[in-house]
Amino acid sequence: MNNYEHRKSTVTLKIKRSDGTPLKNTEVVVRQTKHKFLFGCAEFSVVPFANNELQGKEKEKSEIIFEKFLDLFNFATLPFYWARFEPVKGKPDTLRLKNTAKWLISKGCTVKGHPLCWHTLTAPWLLEMNNQKILAAQLERIRREVSEYAGLIDIWDVINEVVIMPIFNKYDNGITRICKELGRIRLVREVFAVAREANPRGIFLINDFNTSVAYEILIEGLLEAGVRIDAIGIQSHMHQGYWGVEKTQEILERFSRFNLPIHFTETTIISGNLMPPEIEDLNDYKVEEWPSTPEGEERQAMEAMLHYKTLFAHPKVEAITWWNFVDGEWLNAPAGFITKDGRIKPIYYELYKLIKGEWWTEQQYLMTDEQGSVKVSGYMGDYEISFSNKTTTFVLDKTNELIEITF
Repeated sequence: MNNYEHRKSTVTLKIKRSDGTPLKNTEVVVRQTKHKFLFGCAEFSVVPFANNELQGKEKEKSEIIFEKFLDLFNFATLPFYWARFEPVKGKPDTLRLKNTAKWLISKGCTVKGHPLCWHTLTAPWLLEMNNQKILAAQLERIRREVSEYAGLIDIWDVINEVVIMPIFNKYDNGITRICKELGRIRLVREVFAVAREANPRGIFLINDFNTSVAYEILIEGLLEAGVRIDAIGIQSHMHQGYWGVEKTQEILERFSRFNLPIHFTETTIISGNLMPPEIEDLNDYKVEEWPSTPEGEERQAMEAMLHYKTLFAHPKVEAITWWNFVDGEWLNAPAGFITKDGRIKPIYYELYKLIKGEWWTEQQYLMTDEQGSVKVSGYMGDYEISFSNKTTTFVLDKTNELIEITF
């Protein structure tokens, strides 16, 4: 039986009228508007959509997709892969991503950027430079993005897949070169330092698919070297089958010893045939078609529900991001909530029942006392309170013991 009490809180609201007198013996209506917990998803087709680049049927289809997306999620990951963001040196795609971030924020989403430093999909033009210049370009890139988007995007995957970075040998790239020379710890220290300098209020993550002891040792080394990590990012791409509750809890146990928040940054469970178990690098599995099947969809929905319940029950987990919303976005896999032809899969409805049902505070009708006070309990997050035709907002969090509200 999962216990979610650590996700809830109780506060006392002291309510006054605008003239300073207490709003006593009056019924007020309280309703939740947003979770504190970050329920997220990546869907990079939001970039052309938010920039009004789509027309006709494509636009109509995207409108339906993002209406569903925003009804379920309060957190979105945007793509900052260097090779695509700045294919030509000095010509970054800043404005389109800025427009997208603004659009998502206007719809109630918190936005994360992914990733600032990664050996895959890094700028090809780095190979024309020596290592010293590559490092300078990488640090300048982080400084530019983190400061440029501060206030819009304050959460970043600063460095991605460092465990494999210096030994990555599929193709030559600038980031593996500098990681090989500097070593993992020094490179991570450099990129985190410049990110924090660019936005002292930012939340900066290290992110990896490698959940072995190698990642633990790396984190341990970084913390000993004085690197401040705000959250540990764990990828859970389950193209070869659901991890199961036991494995998930074992991973949570190992990484929670650092006493840092944990974000499940990239989660996939597929609704078709599983990828063969002998494939080591998921990118090596190339298929033209990878259909979603009715039995696969039922399995995906049940396994996703179990996965979310396991993570939501763990006090160190603060965010879960699904990878991606529509089938076929990555490796052609049927990992989405919606099929390529726009049909909503069972996973959407099952997770909706949790996120906006079981884990959502129902609307409450409460009566203030003689002092204008009322106690509110529920899942932590943003709330609205109203009486008569007046409405205001408050945040239900661990730290709030008494909140003063004036109508």
